[in-house]
Amino acid sequence: MPPSYLTPEGHQKLLEELDYLRTTKRQEVADRLGEAMDGGEFIEDAEYEAAKNEQAFIEGRIQELSTLLANTRIIENTGKHDVIQIAAKVIIQEDNNDPEVYTIVGPVEADPRAGRISNESPLGRALIDHKEGDVVSVEAPDGSFTVRILKVE
Repeated sequence: MPPSYLTPEGHQKLLEELDYLRTTKRQEVADRLGEAMDGGEFIEDAEYEAAKNEQAFIEGRIQELSTLLANTRIIENTGKHDVIQIAAKVIIQEDNNDPEVYTIVGPVEADPRAGRISNESPLGRALIDHKEGDVVSVEAPDGSFTVRILKVE
């Protein structure tokens, strides 16, 4: 499995989620299962089925997070970059549109609405290894477009 790139904040967030699932959420579901089983005919009980499904989801998420965190490479923005790399903050402009600000992150932390784009997205992939002033062609599913890199931090 290739490494997962995470910022220190993203890494901490996933560690906290994993801890919450292993401790609090696991116990909540175990309690729900116990209550459903105390109700008698638990095999046909909808609450029991719902709790079992939630337990399976939680265990799957715990496994997913454990695997992800085991293959994590933590990246930090160390300030000004000569070229765009993961963790860089970039200001780009497409044609005469308003400038847009993005931080390049790994796919796990990507949230385009929050200005965090994946290094594996068409735009992220196109920007990597370019520098301020470059005009970059982006091959996207809806067609290609160009952006000018105004600033790299």
